[in-house]
This record gives sequence, structure tokens and C-alpha cells, in this order.
Amino acid sequence: MTVSIALFTQDLRLHDNPVLHAARAAADRVVPLFVLDPAVEDAGFAAPNRQAFLADCLTDLDASLRRIGSRLTVRRGEPAEQTARVAAEATGTEAGGAATVHVAAGVSGFAQRREARLRALFGDRLHVHDASVTVVPPGRITPAGRDHYAVFTPYHRAWQQAPRRTVLRAPRALDTPGGLGSENLVLTGPLSPALPPGGETAARARWRRWDVDAYTEVHDDLAADATSRLSPYLHFGCLSPTELAERALRHDGEGAQAFVRQLAWRDFHHQVLAARPDAAHRDYRTRDDHWHRDEREAEAWRQGRTGYPIVDAGMRQLAEEGWMHNRARLLTAGFLAKNLYLDWRIGAAHFLSLLVDGDVADNQLNWQWVAGTGTDTRPNRVLNPLRQADRYDPDGAYVRRWVPELAHLPGRAAHRPWLLDADYPAPLIPPDALTDRLRHARGLD
Repeated sequence: MTVSIALFTQDLRLHDNPVLHAARAAADRVVPLFVLDPAVEDAGFAAPNRQAFLADCLTDLDASLRRIGSRLTVRRGEPAEQTARVAAEATGTEAGGAATVHVAAGVSGFAQRREARLRALFGDRLHVHDASVTVVPPGRITPAGRDHYAVFTPYHRAWQQAPRRTVLRAPRALDTPGGLGSENLVLTGPLSPALPPGGETAARARWRRWDVDAYTEVHDDLAADATSRLSPYLHFGCLSPTELAERALRHDGEGAQAFVRQLAWRDFHHQVLAARPDAAHRDYRTRDDHWHRDEREAEAWRQGRTGYPIVDAGMRQLAEEGWMHNRARLLTAGFLAKNLYLDWRIGAAHFLSLLVDGDVADNQLNWQWVAGTGTDTRPNRVLNPLRQADRYDPDGAYVRRWVPELAHLPGRAAHRPWLLDADYPAPLIPPDALTDRLRHARGLD
């Protein structure tokens, strides 16, 4: 009787899962395994919101596995050591017998180190599967003479032409050895009040309800709140990006093309981080910034008390939902890094402390794009929060939803309360000085 281990990481699903598919094909019996790694907590990445979402994901995955005759084993500890221990228990041999291990390829420095430790223990019995977390694996397409693309447009052209694997069916049955003990995920810390439910079941239901055809018209409309909200499910792998791309393109409209372009952006950031893991905390392209330092301003930004309602609305949505509209992310990040000229790492850390979809590749590299230290070809661009508010929340509905103390202000007046309402905090920076700090620091005066 042969045994294989499907080591789940950021692929918590049954549908279109290369790891589970390969593990099932390789052996008579499969052990679905997830390891709670204390190193994630020690590094500060185990934010309470994501832990609560992860708990939902694991519960849902276990329920789905039980419906096909299997179950999820959850252990706590160093992933390679715990995988070896489970292999030994499942095979009844001290060294785990000839058990094979299957895992999805990751891109972060953390994932690369995990794979190296697994390789050291299992050697050629370890099988790493790409195109599980992304549509196109990092390194599959590269420009001449370089190991990754540094600009999105040429990457996107190559990405569109890259071959994609076939979408895989969910297994109908899975035989799993019995007697394997499991541990529970213990939740700690305060949670955002309105977190979405986690798990593949909730993810697929949301995807079925969402109208991808309307995406072009509504994706920047803050008040409409009509984006897919699939990012948390993509981060935890409750949905396959390959399956999403294939299903979206069946619609063959502008909305589908625009949505798939966002999946390409996600792959783009993953291939950058795979090549430059230190970009998680260092400037991808340094501008020799000497960041302004003001903890009072940073805390006002975190609390949604900057005096600019469109920025404050986004920050309050983040605190309430553990999620924020993408346009609001650009505005709030731009305000911190370009208008206040505070270090982008302050903002990136706060986002990661709350975001359910807090992904190192997407979060850190999007922050660097906004700050001008990343892959943006216009590093000194500044998004004026008032112009952005007028364009993407023209009636002030988004602001009134998340900043209730301004609910009495009509229309666009909600974006400039200092003209009508003396009770709202004064802007941290006067409207006529929104670009001064950046321009002076980077010698653009």
C-alpha cells in the first residue's frame, strides 16, 4: 500500500488543485495535511483577521474532504519536520517509508526556505507543483537577459501568450489512512467586525453570484462596491487563478478581459518577488528617500482621521471589514507615501495587520508601486485625493457610508468638510500643499 502526502499551503481547495491531483495519482492512499507554522506568528504575519479566515478555510476543506471519504490532518510545528512525522505515522515506518510529498511552489523567501527544508528531508520524494498559486509560474516567461520582468506591459503581452495547464476536476473519492491525530487553530486577538466567511464553498458561491461582464464599468466606482471581492480567496487558494481566468474568458467581453488583466498583475508581482525576495522589505528601486517622520500623522492615517474624508473612509473600511476597495487602497497608500511622505513600510505593515487578503507579494509590491520605489515607470506620480474623490465618489456616497459624522453633508461637499463643518478634523496637510514634501525631498521643485 503506497502513501502520498498532499501538503496544503496557499491552495486550500479541492477543485483544480495540482498538488491533490498528483498526490492521488501517485499512491493508493493520500494524507491531506496542513501545518500551522509558529514561524509565521513569530514573523508577525499571523494577523488575527487572516487567522480567523484561515480557520474557516480549514474547516470547510475538512468538510469537503470528508464528503469524499477523507479528512484533513492539521499539525503545528516546523512544516518539514511535521510532514516527516505524519509520513512515518501514515506508513508505520520511522522514516516515512517511501511516502512521497506533494506541495505547491511558493514565491516568498519564507516559501523558498520551506521547500529547501522539505527537500533536505525527502530528497527526490518531494514533488513541487507550479501553476497552482499563479496562472503562469514565476520564471516561466522572462525577458532576454533577465530573470524576471520589471515592467508590467511587456510582461502582460508575454503572459497572454504563455501556455496554461488544463483545469483539473475535484476528486470524487480519496482514501486516507486512519488514526492520524489533528490539532486545532487557536484564535487570538481582536477581529474586524465584518469579516467575510472563508473557504472554498463561500468562494465558489461568491464567484457564481458576481457579474464579471460589468467589471469594466464598476471596478473603480467606490460607492458601487461591485468588484469581485475574491482576493482573500485567491490569497488562501480557495479558488484557482487558472480556473478563474479560464471561466472569465468564456465571457469574451471587456469586463472579463479587465478582470483577467488583474490576475496577470497578481502573477507579475509574484514573479518579481520570486526573483527578488528582499523586495518584501527593501526598495525594489531605491530613490534614496529620506522619509518624513511623524508618528502623530501616521496614527491619524491608521485611525482614518487625516481630515481628507476619502482617505479616512478607506481606512475605516479596512478596520471594519479587513478589506478595502482597490481604488481606496491606491488613495490611502498614496496619501501616506506621497502626500505625507512617510515610509511605505509603515503603511504596508498596517495593511498586513488587518487585510484578510494580506499577501506579501501583492501588498508589498503594490505599496512600492505607489511609493515610487517599485515597478512604476512614473515614480513621482501623485494621486490628488480631492480629484480622485470627485472622480470615483462623485456623489460622496462612499464617504458618507464610512464616515457617518459627515452623513449630513450633501453630494461632493462631503469631500471638503473644512469648508462647511468645523467639527471634522482639519487636513493634516493643506490642500494647496499636497505635493510639497515629495517634491522637495526628491528635488522636483
